[in-house]
Amino acid sequence: MINNISSFKQLEKKIKNNIFSKVFILCDSNTLKYCVPELFNQVPILTSSEIIEVNPGEESKSFEICLNIWTTFLEQTADKKTLLINLGGGVVCDLGAFCASLYKRGIQFVNIPTSMLAMIDAAIGGKNGINLTHFKNSLGTINQATSIIIHDLFLKTLPKIELKNGLVEAYKIALIADKLFWKKLTSNNLSVKQIIKKSISLKLKIVSEDPTEKGLRKILNFGHTIGHALESVFIKNEQKIMHGEAVYMGMIIETHISFQKKLISNIKFQDITKTLLSCLNFTLLKIELQKLKPYLLNDKKNFDHKIQMVLLKDYGKAGFDYAVSLNEIEEAIIYYNNIAIGK
Repeated sequence: MINNISSFKQLEKKIKNNIFSKVFILCDSNTLKYCVPELFNQVPILTSSEIIEVNPGEESKSFEICLNIWTTFLEQTADKKTLLINLGGGVVCDLGAFCASLYKRGIQFVNIPTSMLAMIDAAIGGKNGINLTHFKNSLGTINQATSIIIHDLFLKTLPKIELKNGLVEAYKIALIADKLFWKKLTSNNLSVKQIIKKSISLKLKIVSEDPTEKGLRKILNFGHTIGHALESVFIKNEQKIMHGEAVYMGMIIETHISFQKKLISNIKFQDITKTLLSCLNFTLLKIELQKLKPYLLNDKKNFDHKIQMVLLKDYGKAGFDYAVSLNEIEEAIIYYNNIAIGK
C-alpha cells in the first residue's frame, strides 16, 4: 500500500474494532515528553498501550537496540496481530519500521512522524533500516507502513533548526522532480504546510511508480551519496551531524559533479549552488575525501565496483546510475571546501 496517508480517527476506529491484539508505541525521550500526550489526546484508547522508549539520536539505530525492542515484544507475548506505532523523527521511524518488518516475519506498523524531515521523507515510502557499526543504513528492508499520520501540531514542539533540517529534503525533491515547486520554494512563497503537502505528494508519486527502487525511485538519493558518507564519518567519531545538514553539503558537491559531467550548464550550476547556499545557509564543514572514501566505496547504490550517483540534468530533472570517479569527487570537494573557507 503506497498511498497510505491516514488520520487519527481511522487509527482509533481500527483499534476499537479489535483488529490488533496488542499495541506498542515506540518513541524517544523527547517525543515521550512532548508528543505522547498529544497522541493520547487525539486517540484516547492508546493510553493503555505499551510504550518502548529509546534514546534520541542516530546511535539508537543499532542492532543492540533492535534486540531490546524484539525482546520486549517477546516478553509481552506480541503476536502477528500486534501493531507498532512509531512516534518520532527519522530515527524512530527507521528503527521501528525495521523492527516491525522482521519480528515474526512482519507485523503491522504505523508511522506518526513528529519532525518535518520525517514527515517529508523518512516516514514515507517504506524504506527502513539501521546502521551497521558506523555505516549508515547498511541493514534494512522496503516494507510499507499500514498507515502514515501527518499531524503538523507536532512541529510546534521543535526548535527552528529542525524545520531547516526538514527543508533540505523539500529542496532536494523539488530539484530532482518539479521545476515549478523549486521556483516557488526558492521564492519563499509557500507555507510550511504547503511545502510538506507538496513534498509528500511528489515522493508518493515516485514511490508508486517504483516501490522497490529498481529505477526511478533512485533519484530520491540525490545528495545522499556524499551525505550518508558524511554521517558515517560522524557516527564513527561519535559526533553529531543533522541528516539535512549532511545532505545539503552532499547536494552542493553532487551538483558540481553534474556540472563536471556536462549534464548541466555552468549558469545552472552556479544558480543552483547559490540558491542552496542562500536559502538553506547551514554552516559548511570542511570535508576530507580520504575520510569519506571507505563509505563511498560501500554505498548501497554501487555496482560493478563503481561509485554510482544521482546527478542533475536540469531544474526538476535528475538521472541515476551515473558512474563517478574519485577524481571527480575530489574536484567537487575542492570546490566545496573553497566555499566553506570563504575563498
